[in-house]
Amino acid sequence: MNRHSVVALAAAAACLVLLFGVSPASAGVRAASSAGAVLARTWGSAEEVPGTAALNTGGNAAVESVSCPSTGTCSAGGWYTVGAGHQQAFVVSEKNGTWGTARKVPGTATLNTGRLAQVNSVSCASAGNCSAGGFYRDSSRHGHAFVVTQANGIWGTAEEVPGTAALNTGGAAQVTSVSCASAGNCSAGGWYKNRADTSRAFVVSEVHGTWGKAKQVPGITKLDAGGFAEVNSVSCAAAGTCSAGGTYVDSSNHEQAFVVNEVNGTWGTAEQVPGTTGGALVNSVSCASAGNCSAGGQAFVVSEANGTWGTAEAVPGISFALVNSVSCASAGNCSADGDYVDSSNHQQAFVVSEVNGTWGTATQVPGITKLDTGGFAGMAPVSCASAGNCSAGGWYRDNSGHLQVFVVSEVNGIWGTAEEVPGTAALNTGGFVKIDSVSCAPAGTCSAGGTYVDSTGQQAFVVNKA
Repeated sequence: MNRHSVVALAAAAACLVLLFGVSPASAGVRAASSAGAVLARTWGSAEEVPGTAALNTGGNAAVESVSCPSTGTCSAGGWYTVGAGHQQAFVVSEKNGTWGTARKVPGTATLNTGRLAQVNSVSCASAGNCSAGGFYRDSSRHGHAFVVTQANGIWGTAEEVPGTAALNTGGAAQVTSVSCASAGNCSAGGWYKNRADTSRAFVVSEVHGTWGKAKQVPGITKLDAGGFAEVNSVSCAAAGTCSAGGTYVDSSNHEQAFVVNEVNGTWGTAEQVPGTTGGALVNSVSCASAGNCSAGGQAFVVSEANGTWGTAEAVPGISFALVNSVSCASAGNCSADGDYVDSSNHQQAFVVSEVNGTWGTATQVPGITKLDTGGFAGMAPVSCASAGNCSAGGWYRDNSGHLQVFVVSEVNGIWGTAEEVPGTAALNTGGFVKIDSVSCAPAGTCSAGGTYVDSTGQQAFVVNKA
């Protein structure tokens, strides 16, 4: 969850921030995948996350992140409330296609004495081997960043991100993104505040199951003359070889987008995304192989080839769009999604694909017009199992003014028709539901998670595609 929401899509985007508290984020039709047809998959029925009914006595819960390294094997994390609005962090794992029972993140009972904790990001390198990160608050109401690692299916004890105690002199910090390339080898990023109440971006790496010491993103101080910077997304193609992106404020008080690369365990110097100007940020980074990544953000997409970032370009086919998420299955073959405002000032959802390093023309999500009778739609993260085979989720407003959720899949380069997430009509009696995360395993099975409102409050859900 990004701390700094960007409102750049006129009135419709402002509505999204008001409703969800997050930044909003068509799909070019990809040429038929050379990999050939993939097995058709069907979304099952959404269910409340097992175990959260017992945990969530305060009536509010959500899944923030899902990661699936193999078919039927995923982990997810989020938050729930206890009693008088005290917020706790949870994790839950799926094995052989069945979700287990959610549990409070081990160790957060000791850390979270200020009763405000949340998992922001989960990443799994292989079945039962994952890492997660987020934040908690101590008894002095100071915020701290934490990480926790799962090994062989067992979640360890959460710890404050090593090194952030020295950095976080301003009393606020969190992990926003985690990415694991192999079991016990991950990188993460986020932000912290110093005594001058200036926000700084940090990165930290885990090697062989042990988290190292967090450091300020190299070079960000030179860029960040305006005193605000954060990492929004991290992606690792191999152990110690990752890319990250985010935002900073320059000396003219303009928001700018940056990227930074880690090579063989060493983080390089952050650079402004080539070709971007004021009012930009990176929302999402995805790396298919070492030095071959793509990223998207406010009104642009950009690709890295052989370790060098190219020049950002406007999303083809849309005059102004906010890219919410990017996912790359192989070098130069990615999909992205996001939001734009049409000529009627309605917010719409789009998808777009990159094939062999060239971004195609964005299109409105197929079938969304039939669902979106209320004239308001947006996208959640996209995830690609292989080149041209991806799934994404989003939300729309029906003619009763209620928010509903949809999923849509790309098969062999062709995006299918959006459908309401099965089972959410029965769950979502309160008229508010959203997807926060989608993750697909290489075989094309996927899981997604989010939140819905029923007669008793806000609940967390998961749904599988098998």
